[in-house]
Amino acid sequence: MTIRIKKDRIEFTANGGSTFTMAESNTGFTFDGTIQASQIFQDGFQGTVAGYTSGGQPPPGASTNTIDKFPFATDTNATDALDLTQTRNGVAGQSSTTFGYASGGRPGPSPGPTNTIDKFSFAKTSNATDVGDLATGVYSGSGQSSSINGYNSGGYSIPVVNSIQKFSFSTDTNATNIGSITQARGVTTGHSSLTSGYVSGGGPIPTGVNTIEKFPFASDTSSTDVGDLTQRKGTNSVGQSSITHGYNSGGTAPSGPETTNVIEKFPFSTDTNATDIGDLTQARSYNSGTSSTSFGYTAGGSGAGAGNTIDKFPFSADSNATDVGDLTDTRSSPAGQQD
Repeated sequence: MTIRIKKDRIEFTANGGSTFTMAESNTGFTFDGTIQASQIFQDGFQGTVAGYTSGGQPPPGASTNTIDKFPFATDTNATDALDLTQTRNGVAGQSSTTFGYASGGRPGPSPGPTNTIDKFSFAKTSNATDVGDLATGVYSGSGQSSSINGYNSGGYSIPVVNSIQKFSFSTDTNATNIGSITQARGVTTGHSSLTSGYVSGGGPIPTGVNTIEKFPFASDTSSTDVGDLTQRKGTNSVGQSSITHGYNSGGTAPSGPETTNVIEKFPFSTDTNATDIGDLTQARSYNSGTSSTSFGYTAGGSGAGAGNTIDKFPFSADSNATDVGDLTDTRSSPAGQQD
């Protein structure tokens, strides 16, 4: 494109030869062409640079503090980028536009949730720092992100809880309880739209529930049941979010301990049920979910051969996932963040 600035107008000449003009008028400016704006994204629940997978449980049961990073621009393996302040699994992930957060979790396979909220910078190479505490320590809760706050919903705290906890991105401070999900349960899946947080599936193990519920970011209130998944998910499926839809991938099948490879999606614009739109490359549960502006990513998890795989699937079409790389190690129950 060629841009010419003249005394009374600006001319834009496209590569195809057409020229469009912006000129002053009595009420402002006029433009005789058409402006087609690409998606402008300002919230942290989608990224443009890289995905992160933090914490988790490598076999045979000890937790890790590793934060892996993999680029969105190329299909390649992850690198060990940073460390959490504690080794733990069952962590919930949140993202602002500049920082990744990891809240809750537990140090090993035995009960004992933590209340730690870690944050790490997307722009720097320094490890995570402890910036606050959850109101209630939980593991296997789900994470949601608005433009200004992170949320941790549900989870296990001996016993299972139904609380929605919120913490600020602008200040390093503790979380507060601001509402409840419709059922107390753990191993839930989190999604975020521009206006609401969503929770889908979750325990009791192994039968699970198929509930999709949402709560508003604009006010501190409890969630409401807005639809159903295509099947019950008793242990961790993971969530991804486009601008228009939430996605639930993997998890346990209705019959119990075996895992599933199903990718489901549901719209944010209407309260309705999910549909089955594709498959992961492997059946898995206890994996992590990450979202770019164009793709959903699933990394790690439990299931035959699934422990270090990074899958991606497109938001633009209902399609199966493809294997695009590996984590630095095999692990289950990590958290996902995106820059």
